[in-house]
Amino acid sequence: MQPIANLKILVAHSAYRQRGGEDVAVEAEIDLLRSLGHEVSEYRRDNKSIDSANRLGLLQQTIWSRPATRAISDLLRSERPDVLHVHNTFPLISPAIYWAADRAGVPVVQTLHNYRLLCAGAMFLRDGNICEDCMGKLPWRGAVRKCYRGSTSQSAALVGMLGIHRALGTYRNKINRYIALSEFSKRKFITGGIPAEKLSVKPNFVDLPQAQDSERGEGLFVGRLSEEKGLKVLIDALRLEPKVSLSVVGTGPQQELISATNQVRYLGSCAADQVYARMRKASYLVMPSIAYEHFPRTLVEAFACGLPVIASRLGPLAELISDGETGLLFDAGSAQDLASKLRFAEARPDIMRQMGIKARAEYESKYTPQRNYQWLMGIYTDAISSNKTLPALNYGTG
Repeated sequence: MQPIANLKILVAHSAYRQRGGEDVAVEAEIDLLRSLGHEVSEYRRDNKSIDSANRLGLLQQTIWSRPATRAISDLLRSERPDVLHVHNTFPLISPAIYWAADRAGVPVVQTLHNYRLLCAGAMFLRDGNICEDCMGKLPWRGAVRKCYRGSTSQSAALVGMLGIHRALGTYRNKINRYIALSEFSKRKFITGGIPAEKLSVKPNFVDLPQAQDSERGEGLFVGRLSEEKGLKVLIDALRLEPKVSLSVVGTGPQQELISATNQVRYLGSCAADQVYARMRKASYLVMPSIAYEHFPRTLVEAFACGLPVIASRLGPLAELISDGETGLLFDAGSAQDLASKLRFAEARPDIMRQMGIKARAEYESKYTPQRNYQWLMGIYTDAISSNKTLPALNYGTG
């Protein structure tokens, strides 16, 4: 794989308190760019520091972070990047950095890893059901309903940030290109008001070799153990099929619920290589999500390991999985339908193995580092071409 252009990239990302797929995806993208000779500089914050932060100071940073703006301005001046690639800005970096890049004449690419620009809870989920009440509107209901971390004050701060920067035109005018991770999420962002011409689709990727042929036997769940992942649906489905058992990898608020289930072999948190080893020996992966996924990295990992996926017919999962080809789809939230798919998978391991072969082929055609790099370079090139600002004249600190 040869580098397409000798671009310099500045990456900005605020890491989550609990490390997740987004953090891993950011690091994988940076490693890919560097491996191909691109100069990548980074501006990082860590959201673990929120717990000890002054509430008023945190509110100010959420809306307009002067420390982040100064730091980004300094990096733009010293590194002279061709593009600023932003991932998570909430809450410590803030949308103010887009303005710093605009003043410096540096185009901005923003990857949309979740739906936070449109929904205070970032998942379009409330009380266990899909909720799009705020779609296309200022999400003030998110503050009233405490949609962010169950907190009125924190939800209000988030909604205030969105309202102020929508009014200022930040999201419409200061970002050259957005990256959505799926066609489904792209459509949601267009409905929510992001200009369609600024949106490109680039999925997550992994770099995993072809798995050696081996015996496959168990069902597997890998992910955060939380409500939106549909674990209650999974447990109810297992109860309907008492002969089916699963191994579960992950941690989260519903950990006790999972570990107390007789048909589950709970493995806790595992290193990536251990997860891949299990994926290469499993018969199927279950993704019973009740919320819109954005683009689960776990799905790409499963496909790369030749593992078919049984998933909710919901959001992008219905597009990413070909029913009966690379996995099985069931009606979201239906334990009965999931149970029938588990029963089929257990009874027909030969068919599941053939689905796994097709899943690996799907990975090789869409989700390799090579394919992802081509997409990313195309997006960077479009962002640079669309940038009408003159070269850097003012590196103000905001």
